[in-house]
Amino acid sequence: MDATDSPYLVGLNLSGKRVVVIGGGTVAQRRLPLLISSGAEVHVITRVATPAVEAMATAGQVTMELRDFAAGDIDDAWYAIACTDEAETNAAIVAEAEKSRIFCVRADIARDGTAVTPASADHDGLTLGVLAGGEHRRSAAVRNAVLEALQSGLITDSAHAPLSGVALVGGGPGDPDLITVRGRRLLAYADVVVADRLAPPELLAELGPHVEVIDASKIPYGRAMAQEAINQALIDGAKAGKFVVRLKGGDPYVFGRGFEELEALAEAGIPVTVVPGITSAISVPSAAGVPVTHRGVTHEFVVVSGHLAPEHPDSLVDWGALARLKGTIVLLMAVERIDKFAAVLIEGGRPASTPVLVVQEGTMRTQREVRADLATVGRRVKEEGIRPPAIVVIGTVAGFSVDPR
Repeated sequence: MDATDSPYLVGLNLSGKRVVVIGGGTVAQRRLPLLISSGAEVHVITRVATPAVEAMATAGQVTMELRDFAAGDIDDAWYAIACTDEAETNAAIVAEAEKSRIFCVRADIARDGTAVTPASADHDGLTLGVLAGGEHRRSAAVRNAVLEALQSGLITDSAHAPLSGVALVGGGPGDPDLITVRGRRLLAYADVVVADRLAPPELLAELGPHVEVIDASKIPYGRAMAQEAINQALIDGAKAGKFVVRLKGGDPYVFGRGFEELEALAEAGIPVTVVPGITSAISVPSAAGVPVTHRGVTHEFVVVSGHLAPEHPDSLVDWGALARLKGTIVLLMAVERIDKFAAVLIEGGRPASTPVLVVQEGTMRTQREVRADLATVGRRVKEEGIRPPAIVVIGTVAGFSVDPR
């Protein structure tokens, strides 16, 4: 390929067609997954393969021969990739491909091949491809920028929302960068956003002036009626032909009443899309340098709602059973009653010396941490003035102290 040529960008339908990849190193390892997902019948010829390439062959995703390239290896191929670590071999593969009129990518010197692999990405059924004359870093940088802009809603591939009805979106633990890619994209399409108090407020600042924002924490009539009013706001918005996003903190289904809203919307005949979010139960301890599980230390972790005291008649938690567990307990909405939870766990058999970590406003710039044990955590939380939202981690892992920041 002459350096002055402008490549003709085209999408190949390789489904069911033979593709030969010569070389089984890291370059092949990067290229093979896209070929496999395209439905191509991929055959690899290599002296040595990386463990990942070997795994693809073992799983039957590709066929593989461990040997040198030989004349005739690509005669029946539709497409070939020369990615050995020998320039002479790659040149010979390209030369043979040209004689057979088979398009061939030369991975080490892109311009010397008869085809160039673009920096590509998929976005909601849209395939992006960028070529930069063999300058891979440049094409990858442009690809990444366009993909990020599409994912964030900065640019759109349609003037209309890709879905109708309501999207229940988990906003993550607090840092706006921790919302999922899909959640952020759907938020950019919203006509109405019904937001929880714990939903990242910075995400609302990105919305256009035409978007109606309803603060769910300020809907009146008390807690029970508030949920009914939220449900009705979602239904009314969708029935008015608007795309509604219900933005929640964490994950919609982890103590977020998401399923209650799904039931109400389904009963009203409103289509619903559920976008999972990163739950604070796992991400906040992680942000504080604490894993909820660790090999050789704990084989289980339990996430418990602390919105009701242990003695409350409506509590569904078996605190005695929790106390007998050896693993990690993660308490949400528990900081205001932490002394009661600590006491009932000690009474049930958990050692008073069990480490406890309390993290306020986890993943945020204002994140604060208090370390204590079951015997002292109630007092320490009061002394430090810890307030909701906060996550409580109880167990051996809460004593770990590696700071990831």
